[in-house]
Amino acid sequence: MTPSIVNGLSWGWIALMATVPFLLGLLVAFPIWRTKQMILGNLAGTTVIFGAALALILRESVELDRATRGCLDAGLTCWPDPGAFARYVIYGSIGLIEVFALFTLSLRVEENVRRRDHAPEWR
Repeated sequence: MTPSIVNGLSWGWIALMATVPFLLGLLVAFPIWRTKQMILGNLAGTTVIFGAALALILRESVELDRATRGCLDAGLTCWPDPGAFARYVIYGSIGLIEVFALFTLSLRVEENVRRRDHAPEWR
């Protein structure tokens, strides 16, 4: 085990976090929004997004722990670069931005649903 294993970011997992949880959150929230339950839809979508962020943070933690233990077992001292906290912040920030986008999109859906329920002459 060499120290280079703990250096660098997991770009594949970061790309996964940047795309899949938001799409899954939308798939969960949209049918609930269509029933005029915006808050419940937002909560469901947020749960999916933050759950994915937490799962990926835990995956990163386990991966760093394994790499660090491997270094120590080989008689080397290695520190992750960037540090563990910076890696966790990346996943958490992406999740938070996705939740903001979800809430913003829910406002548009709510307005469309509300307009759909009014007669055309009242719009």
